[in-house]
Amino acid sequence: MRALSLVCTLHASPASSSSHLLAEQVMAQFRDLGADGEVVRVADFDVRPGVELDMGQGDQGPQLRAKVMGADILLIATPIWLGHASSVCQRVLERLDAALSENDDEGRLLTYNKVAAVAVVGNEDGAHKVSADLFQALNDVGFSLAPGAVTYWAGEAQQGTDYQDLDATPDSVASTTHTLAVNTLHLARQLARNPYPPSLKAA
Repeated sequence: MRALSLVCTLHASPASSSSHLLAEQVMAQFRDLGADGEVVRVADFDVRPGVELDMGQGDQGPQLRAKVMGADILLIATPIWLGHASSVCQRVLERLDAALSENDDEGRLLTYNKVAAVAVVGNEDGAHKVSADLFQALNDVGFSLAPGAVTYWAGEAQQGTDYQDLDATPDSVASTTHTLAVNTLHLARQLARNPYPPSLKAA
C-alpha cells in the first residue's frame, strides 16, 4: 500500500504549515500500519488552473497526477480560509476532474479502486463544511471514502492560535487521526484484493 498526501497550504516550502504538520501525523500513522507514504506541498509546484490532464506552458499538474495515480490512498490536507478549503485545494480538485475523461477497458474510472481521506485545520469554524465539500468532490472523481475519513483541528473562533503552535496534539485529534488511518488503509487493502466490478454492462 502506498499513500500520498497533497498539502494545500497557501505557503510554499520551507514556510511552516499546520496543514503540513497534520498531514505528516496522518502519514506517520499509515507508516506504523505498514503503508509507504509521501507528503507533497502543492504550492511547491506550478499547477495551472483548468480541468485538463495537462494545461501546457510548463504546467506541473501532470507530475502530481502521476503521484496520485501511483498511490492507493490520497490524503488532501487543507487549511480553512473564509469558511472554505484553500484556493490551492480547489485547484487540486479541479485538476482531479480530468479523471472523468479516463476509463479502463471495463468502463471504470482509473481512480475507482483508490481511497481518499481529508485533513483540515483552521482557527475558525468550518471543518465539517470543508470536509463535506471535499468528500463529495473526491467521490465525484472516483475515490472511495472509509468511515471516519477526516481528521481535523479547529481552534476557537476569533483568535489566532495555529495547530502547529499547540504544545501537544489534542487527544481528540490523535484519536480521529488514528481512526482515519486504520479505516482508510483497511478499505484500500480490501479494494486491492477485490476491485469494483465492471461499469460497462455485459453485451
